Amino acid sequence: MSDKLYYTIGEVSEMFNINPSVVRFWEKEFPQINPQKGARGVRRYSADSVEVIRRIYHLTRECGFTLNGAKEQLRTDGRLDEKMQLVQTLTQAKQFLLELKDQL
Repeated sequence: MSDKLYYTIGEVSEMFNINPSVVRFWEKEFPQINPQKGARGVRRYSADSVEVIRRIYHLTRECGFTLNGAKEQLRTDGRLDEKMQLVQTLTQAKQFLLELKDQL
Protein backbone atom coordinates (compact mmCIF):
# COMPACT_ATOMS: atom_id res chain seq x y z
CA MET A 1 0.00 0.00 0.00
CA SER A 2 1.24 3.52 -0.75
CA ASP A 3 1.11 6.60 1.43
CA LYS A 4 -2.18 7.85 0.01
CA LEU A 5 -4.84 9.09 2.39
CA TYR A 6 -7.76 7.71 0.40
CA TYR A 7 -8.33 5.01 -2.20
CA THR A 8 -11.08 4.60 -4.75
CA ILE A 9 -13.15 1.44 -4.92
CA GLY A 10 -11.32 0.57 -8.14
CA GLU A 11 -7.94 0.83 -6.44
CA VAL A 12 -9.12 -1.25 -3.48
CA SER A 13 -10.59 -3.95 -5.70
CA GLU A 14 -7.34 -4.09 -7.72
CA MET A 15 -5.26 -4.48 -4.54
CA PHE A 16 -7.08 -7.70 -3.71
CA ASN A 17 -8.05 -8.81 -7.21
CA ILE A 18 -11.77 -8.78 -6.35
CA ASN A 19 -14.76 -7.14 -8.00
CA PRO A 20 -15.90 -3.74 -6.74
CA SER A 21 -19.25 -5.37 -5.95
CA VAL A 22 -17.50 -7.55 -3.35
CA VAL A 23 -16.05 -4.44 -1.70
CA ARG A 24 -19.52 -2.82 -1.64
CA PHE A 25 -21.03 -6.02 -0.19
CA TRP A 26 -18.38 -6.24 2.53
CA GLU A 27 -19.01 -2.56 3.27
CA LYS A 28 -22.64 -3.43 4.06
CA GLU A 29 -21.70 -6.49 6.13
CA PHE A 30 -18.83 -5.00 8.15
CA PRO A 31 -19.45 -1.67 9.90
CA GLN A 32 -15.68 -1.27 10.35
CA ILE A 33 -15.48 -0.37 6.64
CA ASN A 34 -16.72 3.18 6.49
CA PRO A 35 -15.79 4.99 3.27
CA GLN A 36 -16.41 8.67 2.83
CA LYS A 37 -18.81 9.44 0.02
CA GLY A 38 -18.60 12.55 -2.08
CA ALA A 39 -21.51 14.54 -3.48
CA ARG A 40 -21.77 12.17 -6.43
CA GLY A 41 -21.60 9.09 -4.19
CA VAL A 42 -17.98 8.27 -5.05
CA ARG A 43 -16.49 6.16 -2.27
CA ARG A 44 -13.12 7.05 -0.74
CA TYR A 45 -11.58 4.40 1.51
CA SER A 46 -9.12 5.38 4.24
CA ALA A 47 -6.01 3.31 4.97
CA ASP A 48 -7.80 1.93 8.06
CA SER A 49 -10.73 0.74 5.95
CA VAL A 50 -8.33 -0.84 3.47
CA GLU A 51 -6.65 -2.67 6.37
CA VAL A 52 -10.02 -4.04 7.49
CA ILE A 53 -10.71 -5.16 3.92
CA ARG A 54 -7.30 -6.84 3.85
CA ARG A 55 -8.14 -8.73 7.04
CA ILE A 56 -11.55 -9.76 5.67
CA TYR A 57 -9.94 -10.90 2.43
CA HIS A 58 -7.35 -12.93 4.34
CA LEU A 59 -9.96 -14.54 6.60
CA THR A 60 -12.50 -15.37 3.88
CA ARG A 61 -10.35 -16.07 0.83
CA GLU A 62 -7.12 -17.41 2.29
CA CYS A 63 -8.24 -19.01 5.57
CA GLY A 64 -11.68 -20.21 4.46
CA PHE A 65 -13.77 -18.41 7.09
CA THR A 66 -17.43 -17.72 6.41
CA LEU A 67 -18.59 -14.11 6.64
CA ASN A 68 -20.00 -14.79 10.10
CA GLY A 69 -16.73 -16.41 11.12
CA ALA A 70 -14.79 -13.41 9.81
CA LYS A 71 -17.09 -11.04 11.72
CA GLU A 72 -16.51 -12.99 14.93
CA GLN A 73 -12.77 -13.07 14.33
CA LEU A 74 -12.67 -9.30 13.82
CA ARG A 75 -14.73 -8.79 16.99
CA THR A 76 -12.41 -11.08 18.95
CA ASP A 77 -9.32 -9.30 17.60
CA GLY A 78 -10.73 -5.98 18.79
CA ARG A 79 -11.36 -7.33 22.27
CA LEU A 80 -7.88 -8.82 22.35
CA ASP A 81 -6.37 -5.44 21.49
CA GLU A 82 -8.39 -3.81 24.29
CA LYS A 83 -7.32 -6.47 26.78
CA MET A 84 -3.67 -6.16 25.81
CA GLN A 85 -3.88 -2.39 26.22
CA LEU A 86 -5.46 -2.83 29.65
CA VAL A 87 -2.72 -5.26 30.71
CA GLN A 88 -0.07 -2.80 29.55
CA THR A 89 -1.72 0.03 31.54
CA LEU A 90 -1.95 -2.12 34.66
CA THR A 91 1.68 -3.21 34.31
CA GLN A 92 2.77 0.42 34.09
CA ALA A 93 0.68 1.29 37.15
CA LYS A 94 2.21 -1.62 39.08
CA GLN A 95 5.72 -0.48 38.13
CA PHE A 96 4.91 3.07 39.24
CA LEU A 97 3.55 1.85 42.59
CA LEU A 98 6.59 -0.36 43.18
CA GLU A 99 8.92 2.57 42.49
CA LEU A 100 6.87 4.75 44.82
CA LYS A 101 7.07 2.09 47.55
CA ASP A 102 10.86 1.96 47.19
CA GLN A 103 11.05 5.73 47.68
CA LEU A 104 9.16 5.59 51.00
